[in-house]
Amino acid sequence: MLNLSIILEDSARAVPDRTALVFGDLRLPYSMVDSVANQVANLLVARGIGKGDKVALLCPNLPYFPFVYFGILKSGATVVPLNVLLRPREITYHLADSDAKALFCFEGTAELPMGAHGREGFEGVEGCEHFFVLPATPLATESEYGESFWAALDGMSGEFETVRTGPEDIAAILYTSGTTGQPKGAELTHANLLINTMVSDEMFPTDPEGDVSLAVLPLFHSFGQTSVMNVSLRRRATLVLLPRFEPGQALELMRQERVTIFAGVPTMYWAMLSKIHVNGAEVPTTLRVAVSGAASCPVEVLKDFEATFGIPILEGYGLSETSPAACFNQLSRPTKPGTIGFPIWGVEMRLVDDAWNTVEGEGPGEIAIRGHNIMKGYYGRPEDTAEVLRDGWFRTGDIATRDEDGYYSIVDRTKDMIIRGGFNVYPREVEEVLMTHPEVSLVAVVGVRHDSHGEEVKAYVIPSAGATASESELVAWCRENMAAYKYPRIIEFRESLPMTATGKILKRDLR
Repeated sequence: MLNLSIILEDSARAVPDRTALVFGDLRLPYSMVDSVANQVANLLVARGIGKGDKVALLCPNLPYFPFVYFGILKSGATVVPLNVLLRPREITYHLADSDAKALFCFEGTAELPMGAHGREGFEGVEGCEHFFVLPATPLATESEYGESFWAALDGMSGEFETVRTGPEDIAAILYTSGTTGQPKGAELTHANLLINTMVSDEMFPTDPEGDVSLAVLPLFHSFGQTSVMNVSLRRRATLVLLPRFEPGQALELMRQERVTIFAGVPTMYWAMLSKIHVNGAEVPTTLRVAVSGAASCPVEVLKDFEATFGIPILEGYGLSETSPAACFNQLSRPTKPGTIGFPIWGVEMRLVDDAWNTVEGEGPGEIAIRGHNIMKGYYGRPEDTAEVLRDGWFRTGDIATRDEDGYYSIVDRTKDMIIRGGFNVYPREVEEVLMTHPEVSLVAVVGVRHDSHGEEVKAYVIPSAGATASESELVAWCRENMAAYKYPRIIEFRESLPMTATGKILKRDLR
């Protein structure tokens, strides 16, 4: 018997009255969260859904998410979290591809009509039989889109004996971002997610007075799910939910709720620092742990944050296929800014070439990972699975170097690398140099088609407040500070950059 829901159940038994979730004025104790999850499990079993079945969840960072997530796990079924920005056609694809039998869907707002999108997507899928609406109005028992969550739970017991699942049973199917082709569902087992939660939790000590974690990373994403929600509930902390990241609101919640742990992506740290420096926002004083992942954090942002908040950002690395944590700047070892640290407990990493041969020394090479965190495979895609998994090793598509102490540094994604006139140009290296210019606030570098060179280097730049440098002046500065084949010949100023729901810059849109 091994079921990921034990992290909620154990905390509910140990500290039933402690606040588990904070959302607005709501403060929900562990006992209540576990009880509602039990009701969800009873509902699913009553509808004929159980072990081996797939149940989709389309919901932002609201109390509904852990209610349903753990209820699905308790029933023995597999949870399929979906990106809240999906359109009806995309929802249909994900439901059909995962063989989902039910969908729990938040009603949404006028700006993001998730209920309407979810209903339309659901109706296009044969075999998906149940559509439960998570109402925007608290405790509403009716919805124009379908069966209300609260009406469905009416009469369901708050007690439930968790269905027996094994370590290798699939707990969740997490869909990759689909940078090429259709998104693929990574099958993560109960052992994958539970061990990754436990190892992630133990990488920094618990505050004896009780930790408070701010959940701004989307919980449908592996980073938010494991490193924020699951770690928080496992360590019996309080999880403060913020459905949509806005730097001023995030900083205010940190102060108001005395947040001690924050995990975010680099653009979130950049936005909060900008809010402090440009608008004079107050710096929270209770933060003791700051974690960054999902993309490389510019060294200038790392330096600025430590100078402003008095603590370092601990960079880590992982993917949906690795549950997600694989490598981290751990407190038990010296932190090296600009690196992703050292492989976590129970995980091995190496650099490989295109033929899977080990790259010795510094590299660069493609990161390959083996350990307790590696997915079982891509759901229903044996050929895609075989391409990335061999003898327990998973190749990531990320290029890295490794120093003499075993610390890894991401160079770039293999698909992001620019080949200009036969020379390899790594966008992150160019971005790091550009970020040192005093009039550059944020930058993204991509390759664009060029008749003679194959590709040309282009930089999209968000200028700092009051910046006066022209495109030609910035190009001239780059020429002085980078090798001739690396520096961007094209600069385009932007007020903002396209980003995913998790805050990662969408370079494919820029390209």
